[in-house]
Amino acid sequence: MSKEFIKNRNDKKICVVVEQPEGKPKGPAFAKASAGKLAFVMHGLGGFKEQPHIRAMIESFLENGYTAVSFDATHTFGESEGKYEDATTTNYLEDLEDVINWSESQSFYTEPFCLAGHSLGAFAVALYTEKYPNKVKALAPISTVVSGKLSAEASSERGLLEEWKRTGWLSKPSESIPGLIKKLKWTEMEDRLKYDILPEANKLTMPVLLIVGDLDKGTPFDHQKMFYDKLSGKKDLHVIKESPHTFRQPQHLKKLKDIFVKWIKSLI
Repeated sequence: MSKEFIKNRNDKKICVVVEQPEGKPKGPAFAKASAGKLAFVMHGLGGFKEQPHIRAMIESFLENGYTAVSFDATHTFGESEGKYEDATTTNYLEDLEDVINWSESQSFYTEPFCLAGHSLGAFAVALYTEKYPNKVKALAPISTVVSGKLSAEASSERGLLEEWKRTGWLSKPSESIPGLIKKLKWTEMEDRLKYDILPEANKLTMPVLLIVGDLDKGTPFDHQKMFYDKLSGKKDLHVIKESPHTFRQPQHLKKLKDIFVKWIKSLI
């Protein structure tokens, strides 16, 4: 494993971790021998690269011979710079682009590669893939935001939207970091409303894996099904029973990893 600190386009530090599968040679020879064996994995809003569900995805790729690149987006709670309150879909997408652009100059880089992410990270990897479909071998946007509009509607149904818009802030306790109160500006939702992966979903002709918890209220099954129905290539949609938006319980993490490993093995 190697950890790097790079600068994004806004001169903010991003922490990037590159992991190679065990038992594989390192360096240029490895890069040549492992063509098509690269994956980028991205966490969701307020998340970080060490979260159990993110690690489950990373380990699934590593165990199947992939080099796995993960990173903390700026404006979250990991090792990168920025404040959570300033996070936006735009900054997540730009950070993903900047990490991939940096990777292009590294010995492990190869195309096409796999992209996986959770929630807002899933939204970012899907948006990236619509922009650069020829670079992506396979896509796994898990519990993905499908559009800003649908996301706003889901927030409204949960009674979050009106107060957030009125006060300019959304405050809630973190489930990943006990004792932390996360505060997010209304500008995050304004920015999110600019994006929608449905209109150009036809560009996603590579294999696509969708997974959602049946208790997910933020990016529910109905949203995932809308996206699934727009896809024209090889596609899979799985529901993990009794799981909320973020997979935390051991049985849910095991199911997530089992689905991922089977899917990765099916890729040509």
